[in-house]
Order: sequence, then structure tokens, then C-alpha cells
Amino acid sequence: QVHVVESGGGLVQAGGSLRLSCVASGSIFSRYLMGWYRQAPGKQRELVAGITSGGSTNYADSVKGRFTISRDNAKNTVYLQMNSLKPEDTAVYYCNAKLSEYVVGYWGQGTQVTVSS
Repeated sequence: QVHVVESGGGLVQAGGSLRLSCVASGSIFSRYLMGWYRQAPGKQRELVAGITSGGSTNYADSVKGRFTISRDNAKNTVYLQMNSLKPEDTAVYYCNAKLSEYVVGYWGQGTQVTVSS
């Protein structure tokens, strides 16, 4: 069992920044495909950003140029730096860890991000 714990959410004004952190337990963190997802009220959960074991990244079009995903394998941690936040970024942000694109993986409990206008 892998435990995934997110932190760093909060309330911020539009244009502000937040950095989310996600720690995943286990000795094979470096092999995980890590992803940040978000779910706004009444909407489906969507992928925000992903990072492979090799460090390749991908982003949703809505956050390109504003968000940056990174990982520190020595700390079993993945980060999501969020800049120029907009009210439409308001959502619960979830971290996911998995060994392959073809499995569900492990989810954290989520962290709330609220951007006020």
C-alpha cells in the first residue's frame, strides 16, 4: 500500500501563487508516474500536470505557462508551483502515484485551493 499525502492548499487572491506538495511512501518513488489532478464542484476530475520517472512533463492547456510540476526523488515528493492563479483554478487538488499509465494508482485525500477574484 502506498500512502499519498498532499499539502499546501489555501485561499489566495487572483494573480497570486501557491505551491502544493505531495509525499508518497515507499522505496520505489523514483519509478512512479506522478500526477496532479483537480476537481471543481459539479465537474469531473481532470489532469492538471504529470511528470514521468524520467522527468518529462505534460500540462493541461488551461495551466500551461502558469503551473510547473517537479519532483524530488530523494524526498519522495512532487510539487506543483502555481502562479498567476485565476478564480477558475479553484478546486480540490489531488495527487496520484502509479507505476504505469494502465493502472489506477494511489490517490491522496486532496487539498483545497480557493482563488478569490
